[in-house]
Amino acid sequence: MTKPLRIGMLAGEMSGDWLGAGLMQAIKARVPEVVFEGIGGPQMIAAGFNSLADQERLAVMGFVEPLKRLPELLGIRRRIYKHFLANPPDVFLGIDSPGFNITLERKLRESGIKTAHYVSPQIWAWRRERVHKIARSVDLMLTLFPFEADFYAEHAVPVAFVGHYLADRIPLEPDQKAARKALDVPADARVVALLPGSRANEVKLLAPDFIAAAEWCLQRDPKLQFLIPAANAGRFAQLQAFLSSKPDLPIRLVDGRSREIMCAADAVLMASGTTTLEALLLKKPMVVAYRFPPLSYAIYSRLLEIPHISLPNILAGRELVPELLQDRVTPEVLGQQLMSYFDEPQKVAHLQQEFSAIHETLRQNADERAADAVLELAAKK
Repeated sequence: MTKPLRIGMLAGEMSGDWLGAGLMQAIKARVPEVVFEGIGGPQMIAAGFNSLADQERLAVMGFVEPLKRLPELLGIRRRIYKHFLANPPDVFLGIDSPGFNITLERKLRESGIKTAHYVSPQIWAWRRERVHKIARSVDLMLTLFPFEADFYAEHAVPVAFVGHYLADRIPLEPDQKAARKALDVPADARVVALLPGSRANEVKLLAPDFIAAAEWCLQRDPKLQFLIPAANAGRFAQLQAFLSSKPDLPIRLVDGRSREIMCAADAVLMASGTTTLEALLLKKPMVVAYRFPPLSYAIYSRLLEIPHISLPNILAGRELVPELLQDRVTPEVLGQQLMSYFDEPQKVAHLQQEFSAIHETLRQNADERAADAVLELAAKK
């Protein structure tokens, strides 16, 4: 009897778990007997994945925390490598988590196993020389953005642009009325969403200026309403502490529901990050801000090799939305940029046209395209 197709996968974070689950379902529709194993999260496990370790043990952020957990992380990687060495899959796919996956992919590839990586590291933004390590590690790179595919093609790394799963899931014309009804926001209100980040340090550095910017805007338009989604219980308590000294401000703190809140808003003031892509797909005019700790900014600014930091501007190749960093993050400047969207409706209409064009570019049925690419690689002799 022919052995079933076996695909090794490793998703180290929740975002990778969603990607992996969608990819699994698309592959299973073509090859029902396929076997998936490695490390995955609850979505992948629910889709039939055999996880050999707890995904949460890999979900570490920053520079210090991974170092504290280094012996455990190295032990997990060594165990997964030995497992696949003893039971070679037809293809191994690392999903994001490049610090963990790229080295594992290189070792497996050197052992004769075909490897692919899903979600490119941001080597196009800083430390571009990493492309040479990636070239030694993977037989195929799957990218979310078209400019990433161009970058890998220029460096002779086999690549497939599959599109972004969020562009598939978010409608081309989001329903603001439905979002407002779900949040009990008046249909005719003028609403601003404030998203000062999902991490404690981001909120600490940005929330005071975001709240002060709301005060500045209210002096110009007292009818404005503000919504802040808290990413988790810790951020809810942190933001609640900031707001407790300003009980009269019309700022409503909500537990989660960030996408719904952005959909309900007329404009968004937000920290730089992947959430800016969601705001773009929701066609929301935005002001992007970020503050780094001084030493981190000194290092980051020297390493950065692109002129923009927000995904809307990176995808457009020019400044579509304001980007404010470090000392430029002041209540007055943030407020001025926000109010310009209310004062200049033609600017909003033009921006939404630009966002729609980018959305169409990224809307490629990513799960299906990724499944095609992985199965094609697995079939190669």
